[in-house]
Amino acid sequence: MSDDAHAKEVTLGRIETEVALLMRLGEATRRGTGTMEHRLLDRAAYVILRHLDQAGPQNVSALAARLNLDGSTVTRQVSALQRDGLIARTPDPADGRGTVISATAAGLQRMAAVRAARTRLYGEMLASWSEADRDTLAELLHRLNEALDARNRRR
Repeated sequence: MSDDAHAKEVTLGRIETEVALLMRLGEATRRGTGTMEHRLLDRAAYVILRHLDQAGPQNVSALAARLNLDGSTVTRQVSALQRDGLIARTPDPADGRGTVISATAAGLQRMAAVRAARTRLYGEMLASWSEADRDTLAELLHRLNEALDARNRRR
């Protein structure tokens, strides 16, 4: 193996390790944070509500496709959110047999509280970082998420 190929392999190995740690530590941080706001929603509910807030109302199939989840998984999560009054179902104007899911005001308020708590937490953790480093991290994470999303869509 050439020195160049070895260096690339080492770098990719470091990336794999750091992403694995990021996922584990991110979840541990969410679970271990003492403030109530962090526990207002589980991860799945937060992701669904964030997506509905950004993309607007949609049917379960579109939601499942966008989140790269099985339709039955999303249906269960949506049912729990509906029981808690965080989403509403209305008839789908494009398909009378289906329903469209939308976030309720209560769902959006709860999601916003979790988002604000997470933003404060990251602000505290990254307080010693320069603005340029925070911007770079945000851009690189965005690019990584785009690459992961594109790969999942090709499957």
